Amino acid sequence: MTVDTVGRFERVLEGLEVGLERVTAADASERIETIAAEPVIGVHLPFDGVALPASVTTDPTATELTAARTGITPVGFAIAEYGTVAVESTADGAEPISLYPERHVAVVAESDIVPDLSAGFDRLADGFDAGRDSVVFATGRSATADMGDLVHGVHGPGDVHVIVLEDR
Repeated sequence: MTVDTVGRFERVLEGLEVGLERVTAADASERIETIAAEPVIGVHLPFDGVALPASVTTDPTATELTAARTGITPVGFAIAEYGTVAVESTADGAEPISLYPERHVAVVAESDIVPDLSAGFDRLADGFDAGRDSVVFATGRSATADMGDLVHGVHGPGDVHVIVLEDR
């Protein structure tokens, strides 16, 4: 992974109208808290030194899931070429937490941003070999033009933010 890969990821996300912040792990928890609009649901973040805000519900009921304004999830890897994040399925339910709330905050280690689709498939194969067999790929806000004009945010989160952990 090179600085160019992360820069490319950043440029693609900008074109998709997705917020991106590059921070150290020491600053990530504070930035996540600033971005999150309550009520907030989330999944444990597996990055040393990064914690969810105290207000985050980590085992939401169906009612809490549908009422949440923000969902916070870790990202297994990201593909710079498309501005895509790969939210791996987990026992604690990362997929619905990334899809139901209006705002999704995706947290990814800089070292987990790959340059292109081929490298993404390699990462996917590695995950399948390790027993992880389900991934949600998200590329910015949803968009549809099947009924006329292009409309964003019809389903899934209408507002997406990516936190890139620079020192991971």
